[in-house]
Amino acid sequence: MKLISWNVNGLRACVQKGFIDFFNEIDADVFCIQESKLQEGQIELELPGYHQYWNYAVKKGYSGTAIFTKEEPLNVSYGIGIEEHDQEGRVITLEFGDYYVVTVYTPNSQNELARLDYRMKWEDEFLRYLKGLEEKKPVIFCGDLNVAHKEIDLKNPKTNRKNAGFTDEEREKFTRITESGFIDTYRYFYPDTEEVYSWWSYRFRAREKNAGWRIDYFCVSECLKDKLVDAKIHTEVFGSDHCPVELDIEL
Repeated sequence: MKLISWNVNGLRACVQKGFIDFFNEIDADVFCIQESKLQEGQIELELPGYHQYWNYAVKKGYSGTAIFTKEEPLNVSYGIGIEEHDQEGRVITLEFGDYYVVTVYTPNSQNELARLDYRMKWEDEFLRYLKGLEEKKPVIFCGDLNVAHKEIDLKNPKTNRKNAGFTDEEREKFTRITESGFIDTYRYFYPDTEEVYSWWSYRFRAREKNAGWRIDYFCVSECLKDKLVDAKIHTEVFGSDHCPVELDIEL
């Protein structure tokens, strides 16, 4: 089974830059996107053979997630059941027979860490949500988590130490995710691989220089460890400031 996650940074723009070609070529069983930046009715996406599920932010042109899946889920839910967190279209959960798939676009702490306090609250409540699902069946969750966990996960750790996405607080929250029984699948397979990133700033020719960050993830419940096949980061794919990430798993 192949799953893809991609922060498209505006789906309408990404469609103009080869989204459909990649979508068709990769032939994923489940394809998750973050930061769709649109409202219902603003795009007609023809994806034969896929069921489509969308979660839109209340604010126009902001955030938003979607999942496209070949297998129809048993159940679909939007958000995490907390009104404060469910205004920005950040989470979709699909329930299948033996597992859940969750896509998430984690809030950015923003310049000068203006939203760090909110982010900390979000982190605690999102993890609680995941653990609640896990009481029923294993969880696969993916998306733009807006954090580079370790120094190996970004090009310039020292100069970014107190910047959004690499604060001690954000990194500690991701450590809590792994300590609570979720596996960072890319690091599971490639614990020492350096200079493979999933996001590059549009400024300073960052992608050309590979001055990037690994902030897009697939994480799975510990009990799925023996079913993992591979994890990939598609650095060759353009169309967004992020590239797609992949999980291959036997389910």
